[in-house]
Amino acid sequence: MTLQNLHTHTVFGDGKNTPEEMVLGALSSRCASLGFSEHSPLPPAADPDGWTMKEAEVGAYRAEILRLREKYRGKIDIFLGLEQDFDSPPPAEKYDYLIGSVHSVAAGGRLLSVDNTRESFVQAVREHFGGDFFAFARAYYRRMAAAAEKTGCQIAGHFDLVTKFNEGGRFFDEADPRYRSAALEALEAVMERDVIFEINTGAMSRGYRSAPYPAPFLLEAIRKKGGRICITSDSHSAGTVTHAFPQAAELARDCGFRELWVLAEGGFRPAGLEAHLA
Repeated sequence: MTLQNLHTHTVFGDGKNTPEEMVLGALSSRCASLGFSEHSPLPPAADPDGWTMKEAEVGAYRAEILRLREKYRGKIDIFLGLEQDFDSPPPAEKYDYLIGSVHSVAAGGRLLSVDNTRESFVQAVREHFGGDFFAFARAYYRRMAAAAEKTGCQIAGHFDLVTKFNEGGRFFDEADPRYRSAALEALEAVMERDVIFEINTGAMSRGYRSAPYPAPFLLEAIRKKGGRICITSDSHSAGTVTHAFPQAAELARDCGFRELWVLAEGGFRPAGLEAHLA
């Protein structure tokens, strides 16, 4: 069995459950392995809402995940990861893997959240981009294009996060060439780093979207260019560790993928989609 989630948050960041509760949730969901990926610390000015892990808690986070690795050895494989934000300093310690993510756009000397709330998203576009959602998306993808190199990640996190609040084209048309050209240019840049793209169901479990990231046109481009994928839930609670995995696996299959990549003791390796379709 290769059922795995590598995008997991806990009370060390903006998650609702302790790491051990997340392990128990993974076990009840029949996971063979679980990777923790707490949000990397950000400077206070870049994290006014306090959603990232604090620098003073990094040691405790690492120690707890390693403790759980030993406690549950033989029952589930546990990996120590980090979601490395574009605006975070490089991690001082080694991790089993890094997820490289962009959560903010820089404008007017500030960092503007891409995914905090729908209201803050709209306000940022109106106040700093003249109401032009395509300009905001271009600014996001310029950062996303550099994220893999800047973070040193093995996994590209929620590649088109800028669409979180755009279900049904509420704010902009995702078929518009202005949007797609920016997204595909960023995709080309990230693919030069040979990272794995996650199919991420996190916004689905929290009620923002009815489909995973990234969009089918991006997944098809990744597949045509020989890119790799994994499936993650971006889980913030113990009951969502494998949320909508069958739907994500079906999307991958519909876009032409026949395998995904899972993390094992020796590194990433290919596996079939079957476990995630069940």
